[in-house]
Amino acid sequence: MSLPKIFDRLRLPVIGSPLFIISGPDLVLAQCKAGIVGSFPALNARPQSLLDEWLHRITEELAAWNRDNPDRPAAPFAVNQIVHKSNDRLEGDLAICEKWQVPITITSLGAREELNQAVHNWGGITLHDIIDDRFARKAIEKGADGLIAVAAGAGGHAGRLSPFANVQEIRQWFTGPIALSGAIATGGAVLAAQAMGADLAYIGSPFIATEEANAVPAYKQGIVEGKAADIVYSNLFTGVHGNYLRGSIVAAGMDPDNLPEGDLSTMNFGGNREAKAWKDIWGSGQGIGVVDKVESVAARVDRLEAEYRAAKARIAAL
Repeated sequence: MSLPKIFDRLRLPVIGSPLFIISGPDLVLAQCKAGIVGSFPALNARPQSLLDEWLHRITEELAAWNRDNPDRPAAPFAVNQIVHKSNDRLEGDLAICEKWQVPITITSLGAREELNQAVHNWGGITLHDIIDDRFARKAIEKGADGLIAVAAGAGGHAGRLSPFANVQEIRQWFTGPIALSGAIATGGAVLAAQAMGADLAYIGSPFIATEEANAVPAYKQGIVEGKAADIVYSNLFTGVHGNYLRGSIVAAGMDPDNLPEGDLSTMNFGGNREAKAWKDIWGSGQGIGVVDKVESVAARVDRLEAEYRAAKARIAAL
């Protein structure tokens, strides 16, 4: 499969996934300068006027980086838009993204044809989060350029399907870009994602435990100390099933093994709740067992690249 030219500058076939609250300009810029796509949710910029400031900074700093480093240009960046009807900022956020000609738009919790067309009109591309083949078909029918297959084990909102099942079903009919999300935390796993038919790996949780992430120290340490068994899958906190760190649920005074069911009426993007999703209840994927320290984004990407190359060499030697 061939990727759009916008991905030509990638050092590794990796997108740093947009992390609610955690992803901001510092993290995005570090990821892009390290050679992977950096991204953030538009809703992280509060108030809305801050989105314009963030995009100004990101655009200017990456342009300066490219002028000063022509031999290793920065990767493009992406902004995540929540399309669900509860997001009353969407139209305004899109207008700001149009002003700054955001190269990649990641859409979640809904697919809208007019949004995809708007992004195409300013020269950008759209990638849409999906959890199964049915939603994948709807997204492409409505004009998305590519898909993010969110499989079992992904941090935050996540599906139930094996990544093998998810990607192979989509590849029966779709030849465009696919990024795979779900417990990818090593360079070998990045290569495995490509081997099963994805073009890109979509990595979130390992970047929570970085110096540039806007996460409290206890959250970062929870990622370092956590294992796959410490991840709880529940729809209580936002109405959509997702994966969360067990310790944060316990700290909020709840029993992670006996959580009630939620529904879409609990959808929350920063409103008033005694224990807020993402702020108090910490999202995490199942791949954190290999994250053993808090380090810079540059160091983490260096490690991913070394592991990726070593995995390719092992395969070539077989």
